[in-house]
Order: sequence, then structure tokens, then C-alpha cells
Amino acid sequence: MQPKEFTRPEHEAALGINRRHFLSRMSLGVGSAALASLLPGCVSSTPEAALGGMNVSHFAPKAKRVIYLFQSGGPAQMDLFDYKPQLQKMHGEELPDSIRMGQRLTGMTAFQNSFPLASSYFSFNQYGESGAWVSELMPYTSQIVDDLTFIKSMHTEAINHDPAITFFQTGSQQPGRPSMGAWLSYGLGSENENLPTFCVLLSRGLQRPQPIYSRLWGAGFLASMHQGVQFRSGSSPVLYLDNPPGINLQDRRRALDHLAALNEKRMQDFGDPEISSRIAQYEMAYRMQTSVPEAMDISDEPDSVFELYGEDARRPGTFAANCIQARRLAERDVRFIQLYHMGWDQHTNLPHDIRLQCKDTDQASAALIKDLKQRGLLDDTLVIWGGEFGRTIYSQGRLTADNYGRDHHPRCFTVWVAGGGIKPGMSYGETDSFSYNVVADPVHVHDFHATILYLLGIDHEQLTFKHQGRYFRLTDVHGEIVHPIIT
Repeated sequence: MQPKEFTRPEHEAALGINRRHFLSRMSLGVGSAALASLLPGCVSSTPEAALGGMNVSHFAPKAKRVIYLFQSGGPAQMDLFDYKPQLQKMHGEELPDSIRMGQRLTGMTAFQNSFPLASSYFSFNQYGESGAWVSELMPYTSQIVDDLTFIKSMHTEAINHDPAITFFQTGSQQPGRPSMGAWLSYGLGSENENLPTFCVLLSRGLQRPQPIYSRLWGAGFLASMHQGVQFRSGSSPVLYLDNPPGINLQDRRRALDHLAALNEKRMQDFGDPEISSRIAQYEMAYRMQTSVPEAMDISDEPDSVFELYGEDARRPGTFAANCIQARRLAERDVRFIQLYHMGWDQHTNLPHDIRLQCKDTDQASAALIKDLKQRGLLDDTLVIWGGEFGRTIYSQGRLTADNYGRDHHPRCFTVWVAGGGIKPGMSYGETDSFSYNVVADPVHVHDFHATILYLLGIDHEQLTFKHQGRYFRLTDVHGEIVHPIIT
């Protein structure tokens, strides 16, 4: 039995397909086209609605929007949130074969003759009523643990950065699939017609972090209007949005009207959905000329906000400044706000480098939770913090008393989530005494995606798109909702 497609039958009718294209697509069924013309309210009057974003939920949503604080590079779980005193006792000893069990290693450590266990260089304490263990590296996060749920049993098959990040963002290790934000744009549409449904902000920590590619916020085989829009620091947050010298808004409006007329004629001739998508994107860009500068200008924020997020927030392009931007976009009902912070890939010199990464991100991440909460936005905003995998418990290369590195580790790692229907003040899942394997309540990437969609009111098995003869979805053919962490 084929899954029910999330789009409605009027999708084709709304595009105004001509006779030639209608006949060429007879395999879609004449009945669906007839039904679309009979059902009231089915045929959309806007290109945006015709291409998706029909605000159809399968059940009552607990969250309206998502802010995803993606920590690119793979934060070391045992140095941040997964406290393992057993590692302290066995520091420097060889990784037991009974723990590794012949599991896959990267090419960077597969040929090591020794795998010495590296306990965390940092101290841990318990915080809040929940008693969550947090490293000294995260003093601000430790203050908000009762608002968070730590998922300590995340795992993935991907062991290298590019496929692992692609997996988290698109549900597939292979590039070319729609990103999570694009799926939400397609499925739920926008609540603010003057800003993109899916916005992206980038920041970087160390000098040479793992790169981030624009395809991570791409639309894949969905209409291109669903792709993320990257916002940048500086006077022009979005490339090519400003009018050229000598062109005012009235000139731009007239040019767009003439261009739309030409595109409409082209649409009548060829029925290509991307033409409607292009019209919609031009119109969105025109509206963004006013809305984007207003949304991205944080100069009117009071000093108390910068004190909350930290002095880095005054510098455009930092993680802290992007967190303020994320809150401002959430206030304006942007559906999916993706922040990438690069620099967590600590194969060497981890004690020094991870301290810098935490200094970049800890205060601002905690401030975002506090800020959303005091503004009444946390209840319907899902906030996610985490990377693409964890790090190994053994040292990559030489282990000394105060220095070590850690390789990639997909078998278990920690992310935290807050707001938007998440139970606060709990830890879910359990790793072994070494933080090497999951021993209770595993959460796979597909499970994580299914849960996010559920919180937004979407049945992950029903959010589908037919492409090249197959129905695709964010969770592929997998995914179980993690109900114990949901209110």
C-alpha cells in the first residue's frame, strides 16, 4: 500500500498545467484533477500555497517553530554531559576488547597500536532539582538544566563528518535529499509572509573548522522556494537582496510585475512548477527588502540583553549574536531557524580547544533558553543543541597528563532539547560505564526526526513527496517517536 502523499490533489491543478502537460501526466489520474476542481477551497490563488505549505497538521502541535543550535564537528559527550567516573579509574589503560567489540574506526585511528582510555580533564557536578551532571566547561548551561532534557543515547551509522551532518540535516547520508527545514516549509508553510520559512545563520570557533555546505539547507527534490535562506553579518544580511544603485522600490516593483507576467506566460506554455516557485521567490525577496533589515538589526536591543548573552553578542557573526538573531526571528514566527557553529572537531589538543568552543557557545545557548522563557516563547519553540556524533573515550595519538585528542564516535553521544512539548529536567537514555555503547533507550537519528515532526503536529510517515517513482520522507522507512520525553 502506497503511503498517503502529504500534498493534496489540487497541487497540479493549481499550477495551471496546459493540455500537453496534462496528457503527459495522465498516470497521475484524471480523477484527482476532477476532484480538485470540485472540492471547495482546494485551488490556491498563490504560487506559495500551490507548491506546498498548506498548514495541514495531523494532530495538535506542541511546537510552532524550531531553533536548531547545531554544533558542527562532534562535541565530546564525556567532557560535557556524560559523566563517567569509571574512566577516571582506568585513565591510561587499554580500551577493553569487550567494550569495543570490533566496532568500526575511522582511518585516523584504525592503525593505532594502542587505544589508551582518556578520562575527562574537567570536573563534573550535579545541578538543579533534576541533578543533571554537567562539566565545569558549561557553567551557564548548568543553571538551566531543569529546563532541558538530555538525550544521552543518540547514535548514528555515519562515522565521518560530511555524511554524518548530512544525515542529521536530511535523513540520508547521501546528498541530494531535502533538509529538515525544507520539509517543514513544504509541509507547514509560513506564519510570516515577509520572511523566509527557513533561515540559516553560521558562526565559527577555531581557525580551521570542518566546512559547512549550502546543500545542508537545500530543498533537494522539493520546490526550490523551500530551501533555507542564509543570513550573514554586515550591512547586507542576504546576498543580492539590495537594489542596484539608481533603482528604487517603485522601479523594482514595476520590474517584478513585468517579470511575473513573462513567467506566467511561460508557466502556461510549459507547466513547470519551478516557474511558480521562481515567481514566489522574487516576491518574497521584494518583501524581505524591508523585513530583513528590521529583523536583523539588533542595535535596538537593551544592554540587559547583551549582558545576558555575553559581550560576544555585540560582534556580528558570532554565535552569541546569532542566538539573539534567532530569538528575533522566532518572535516573528519564522518556522525553522538553523544555527551552525563550527569548530568542535578536536582530534588533538582537546582540553585547550574545547574550552574555547564552550566559551563561544555556553552563555549564549543558556541565554537563549532564558530569553525565550521570559518572553513566553519557550512553550511553543523547540530548541535543539547537539552535533553530528560524539567522540571516542580513547585518545587519538599520544596521551599525556593534560592533553589528548578524541576521534569520531557514532555509537553514542548527547544532545539536549528544550521547550516545545519536551519534558523539562530529565535525562533520557543511558550509556555504558565508558560512554562507548548505548545500554538503555537508544535514540537513532530517524527516531529524533520522527519526534521533532510529531512535536510540530506531523505524522512522519505521512509527510511524503513522490520523486522518480518513489515516495520519500525525512525518516526514510524508519523512525519511532520518543514518547517518554514528550509532555
